[in-house]
Amino acid sequence: MFSFKQIALIGPTASGKTALAIEYAKKNSANILSLDSLAIYKEIDIVSAKPTIEERNGVKHFGIDVIYPNEPFDVTIFMKLYQEAKAESIKEGKGLVIVGGTSFYLKSLINGISPMPTISDETYQKSSELLCNIEEAHHMLSLKDSEYMKNIEPTDYYRIEKMLNLYFETELTPTEYFKTNPPQPTITEPLPIYEIDVDRELLRERIKVRTKKMIEMGLIDEIFYLEKTYTKAPNCMKAIGIKETLDYFDGVYSKEELIEKIIINTARLAKRQRTFNNSQFLEKVSLPLNELEELLMVGEPTLMHFV
Repeated sequence: MFSFKQIALIGPTASGKTALAIEYAKKNSANILSLDSLAIYKEIDIVSAKPTIEERNGVKHFGIDVIYPNEPFDVTIFMKLYQEAKAESIKEGKGLVIVGGTSFYLKSLINGISPMPTISDETYQKSSELLCNIEEAHHMLSLKDSEYMKNIEPTDYYRIEKMLNLYFETELTPTEYFKTNPPQPTITEPLPIYEIDVDRELLRERIKVRTKKMIEMGLIDEIFYLEKTYTKAPNCMKAIGIKETLDYFDGVYSKEELIEKIIINTARLAKRQRTFNNSQFLEKVSLPLNELEELLMVGEPTLMHFV
């Protein structure tokens, strides 16, 4: 009798998650759900380092090429994608591998998020007017709910806009709203979590190699097309690899400086990802890539690792 099994594979960017996930999925008859903040976009191919059709090796992927760069996006899209991936995998009698560097989305799937109200045009208009001065908007919200807003930077446009919309639509502070609308987890079945633990210097070298490969593959041309097609406005255009290339177009960097800047910023991202994974996922198996590959490929992982 078929028993649905799923695992999550996490680790910093360029640690080798994608290849290992595909290798495991191929061996264990599983589909893959990609939790990546850039791979979800169509036409963002090189800078997202999404696996090509050939690299996917016949493994069905969810979470790749789902929306266009100018379409709205938030974590609820991944919640719907998980439900779709799980249902399709069960229908096909397959398992599911959840993989990605954006571990915030995995945490949201496990812990859930509070359901958000439908935002009216009137509310959008009110928020838009206040957001002309983002620091003033942050100050206004801080006066209403200092405890919640102390965790939001005065420059965090996305979250400030979200909280403004919430406040104007419900007349409740964020703390009041989330207290009466607690989060509901999307993932409710056992989910063993495996992390690739990679040496910092080795990871830096992998990042360097991958960045240079992206340049060779046509990263600059890809960003030129994206800016021409979608402008700099979409939130995804602020991602690492994109924002530095846009500065290169503006004459801020030479080509050599562009490459070095992407490497530095990617390494900083990897450090933040490590910190997040260490603080948010306490029950996990964390091993170097070769040891984790051996563990996963020798036999099916079980919950015994987490006792």
